[in-house]
Amino acid sequence: MRKWLPLIAVCLGTFMLLLDVTIVVVALPTVADTLHTGIDELQWVLDGYALALAALLLGAGAVADRLGRRRTYLIGLVVFALASLACAAAPNAELLIAGRIVQGAGGAAMYAMTVTLLNLAYEGRDRGVAFGVWGAVSGLAAAAGPLAGGLIAEHLSWRWIFLVNVPVSVLTIWLTARSVAESRGARAARVDVAGIATFTAGAGLLTYALIGADAHGWTSARTLGLLALSAAALLAFVLVERAVPAPMLDLALFRMPAFGAVMMAALLFQAAAFGYLPYTILWLQDVLGHGPVGAGALGSLPMPVAAFVVSAMFGRRLHHASPRWTIGVGLLLVGAGDLLQTLVGPGSGGVVLIPGLVVAGLGVGAATPMLAAAALAAVPPQRAGMAGGAVNTFRQIGFTLGVAVFGAVFQHRLGAAPDRGAYASAVDGALLWAGVAALAGAVLVFTLLRTRQPAPVS
Repeated sequence: MRKWLPLIAVCLGTFMLLLDVTIVVVALPTVADTLHTGIDELQWVLDGYALALAALLLGAGAVADRLGRRRTYLIGLVVFALASLACAAAPNAELLIAGRIVQGAGGAAMYAMTVTLLNLAYEGRDRGVAFGVWGAVSGLAAAAGPLAGGLIAEHLSWRWIFLVNVPVSVLTIWLTARSVAESRGARAARVDVAGIATFTAGAGLLTYALIGADAHGWTSARTLGLLALSAAALLAFVLVERAVPAPMLDLALFRMPAFGAVMMAALLFQAAAFGYLPYTILWLQDVLGHGPVGAGALGSLPMPVAAFVVSAMFGRRLHHASPRWTIGVGLLLVGAGDLLQTLVGPGSGGVVLIPGLVVAGLGVGAATPMLAAAALAAVPPQRAGMAGGAVNTFRQIGFTLGVAVFGAVFQHRLGAAPDRGAYASAVDGALLWAGVAALAGAVLVFTLLRTRQPAPVS
């Protein structure tokens, strides 16, 4: 049992930080009533966390290679716990949003280390089991947030959404300190401060632009200006990474089709599997009249259950299969599940979503653990922190892009005077584009991800 303590420590942290991406969705009306503010303002309770998590992931992975991966994970846990406590005690919306941003920063330090710590802790068959379980927990957490938030908000208080993180964080800190060995990359390498700064600025500005694009207009001066600044920052990041002797992200890796395919697959996978969930849950609550628990259960629960079953039952076998097939077939299943859900009509009930969510969940269970394994296989061991941070960064950027793009489709179809039919059309439109994104990712994987172990980059 002792050998599985590192897996338990990593899975507890992963579950918390991924659950917190969506756990607040169905509780926002209650939060608004308590803090006497509008739901529009409290949208940043979601967006502030996602922004910090996406923008800081890659930088955290690079810093960890020098500072120490276990130490970085522990620091992230401490920050996450303290920020969760601050969120629970927040007397107003402004402090709650600030707490969520700090919480996202702690989550980034944790998330960047999860796959790396597992890769270093286990070998052979045990590694397959570990990644299978971790993949199941990741899929469960990412999709179960609305249900968990609904249960807590309806039966306790929205503040308990954050309070429960504190004892779990303390337990995870104890397990990590006791069972996880420290590891580092090249000790003599300098931290790529310029790379971290430019990438964080680029990713943060892009996320900020997409978050506000629906409200301000995709062609507004604000949105276009932010996108231009983001592009300039990301261009600066590329120039910096090509110039520094020890880059945070070795851009030469993208010369290998396999590595680039894994990164794009991670982005499209996360968008297609989870980016539409806020809009199906909105339909369940606003049109069908379900409460927080009912909307969370119908809108998300079938997917994590199916994902958990696949990862738990077949995780070991998936580890020995070619990532081309596990990731590619996983994306095909996600796409098929999304398209199955487009059967929503004006007279539909929430159960119409269940078959599609189950099929998509099968794809989530198949692809999630292999995305991480394929990314780590593509880099030398001393770049493990960078690879772990990169694949998780692309996943979170994918989620942000998915929410923004599918939200634009949803709002366009909803129109100025929404009725039951308009809501059904809006949900179908978001799901259609999610399915297209997943199928495009599958084509990319089957075309470019041809080798099981990519050759090292010099």
